[in-house]
Formats: sequence, structure tokens, C-alpha cells
Amino acid sequence: MTNTGPSPAAAGQSVASRLEILDVGSGRRRVVHATGAHIEAPNWSRDGRDLLFNGSGRIHRIGVAGGEAHPIDTGFAIRCNNDHGLSPDGAELAISDHSEEGCSLIYVTPSGGGGRPRRVTARGPSYWHGWSPDGRTLAYCAQRDGRFGVFTIPVAGGEEVRLTTAVEGGLDDGPDYSPDGEWIYFNSDRTGVMQIWRVHPDGTGLERMTFGAQNDWFPHPSPDGRSFVALSYAPDVRGHPPNKDVELRLFPAAGGEPRVLARVFGGQGTLNVPSWSPDGRQLAFVSYEHRGAAAIGVVGPPRSAA
Repeated sequence: MTNTGPSPAAAGQSVASRLEILDVGSGRRRVVHATGAHIEAPNWSRDGRDLLFNGSGRIHRIGVAGGEAHPIDTGFAIRCNNDHGLSPDGAELAISDHSEEGCSLIYVTPSGGGGRPRRVTARGPSYWHGWSPDGRTLAYCAQRDGRFGVFTIPVAGGEEVRLTTAVEGGLDDGPDYSPDGEWIYFNSDRTGVMQIWRVHPDGTGLERMTFGAQNDWFPHPSPDGRSFVALSYAPDVRGHPPNKDVELRLFPAAGGEPRVLARVFGGQGTLNVPSWSPDGRQLAFVSYEHRGAAAIGVVGPPRSAA
């Protein structure tokens, strides 16, 4: 079986991507894995021992101490994008993959690999982002009839439910559940600036959470529910492109000024999916070498048309 190479990068190898762990309290950063390949979107195993990330269409696993990274056997699904994550009990892995119909569809597969992926969404494009705390429901971004929105669907399969609809030509994206299951956080440009919002799982109680000039993406509530982290672009950046100077910012869930945790060269691929450590003390993310967009373009299928 192939892997993404040793960690850190071999002598003389150009480093394109760094998988890092950030200590939230101190701000200290540690590189777990450095590679010449383009990798994205780390999420933490439920036992705190491993990190999962995507690269070249596959999902890979590596220990938090570093070492070899190995691909997870996801069967026919070998065009995975950066929207993936583990079930609350860690037994299953949700993936978003382009293999069957040429657009992103959501599947569930054993987290240890070896099982045939089970398709959950009948329609695409659909991009997974969150798993309900009780393990029964998936939250995702999807485009239906030309309009993006936040949707939910039972993990076991069934009818999808639209919770939000983006403004015409806009985007609602990145839904992730609060740990008590009471809210789904997401990002939306419905005010003209990409900001963080939240809504109850039944679609009621829509509430804006950020109000600054920066464009905020991919909110992820902390395990204790007291705060959420988001990826923040400069005010003049549109979309969620790679290869930009961005900030990882921590926002109080009750409201108040955010705290900058780190300044990173990254963007698309840095913090797409839930990436808190189980104890809430650390975050995993990917940073990129400042070599220009052509040198560090997204490998594999694009995440979305937005």
C-alpha cells in the first residue's frame, strides 16, 4: 500500500503542505507531518491518537506524534474531497466522493477501512460537514435547483431536509453541530460578507454570530460548546481559495471579540472539517508553503463549484 511519505519531508524534498497541531491555550504549533504533496482537512480520531486528512483523492491516517501516513481503504471511493469526518463513536467515516457520478456525493464507510461505502445522498453535489452528537443525522452543504443551502439527512438514509437557502448567487456552507445538538453552525454570505450563522436542527431560530469585516468560513464549535473556531480571510477575498494569508480565530459562543489563534498561509484545505482534539485543548490544521497558486493547486476533484 502507498502512503504520503515520511514525516517530516525527506531531505531535499520540497515541502508543499504541513499538518500542524495548535495548542489553543498557549498558541504553540507543532508540525506532525510535512510532505511535498498537497493534503487537506485534518480531523481528530475519537480516542485522540490519530489524525485523518485527504490527499490525492484518498483519506489518510497518521498518529498525532507523526510517522508514516497510510491511506484508509474506502473501496471504490478514491476521489474523496476535503469534506469528511468521523461518527461520534468513531466507528464510521463520512466521506464526500466524486467516483460514481462525477459530482460530490456523501457516503458512510467503516473508519478502519475495508467496507464498501454506503451512499447516503441520492442527489449531488453534496458536501458533508457535520455529524449530530447522537450519531443519527448528517449535516451538509448542497446545491439543489441552482441554489446552495444547508441540509440534513438521516445517516441510515431517507429524505433530505433543507434548513437554509442561500441568497441568489450566494453560498451557505460548512455546517457543524454544537456538542449539545441544539445548533448547527454554518457560514453564509447572505449579508454580502461571509459570516458565521447558526440555526436549530429543525430550521428555526436563524441567528448571526459574527459581525466583522473579515470573511469567516467553516465554523467548528469546541467540545465544551463555549466557543467556535473559524477560518478568516481578508475583507477583499471572495470565495474560499487556497494560497492566501488567513487567520484561525476563536469566537465566544455567547458573543464577544474573537481571539486570533494563528496566522497561516492556507485557506481552502486548512480547516474545512471538525478538527478539535477530544479534550478541546488542541486544533489540527494544514498550512502551505508560500510558492504561489500554480505550485500548490488542489489535487484531485474540486470541493465545490462555489
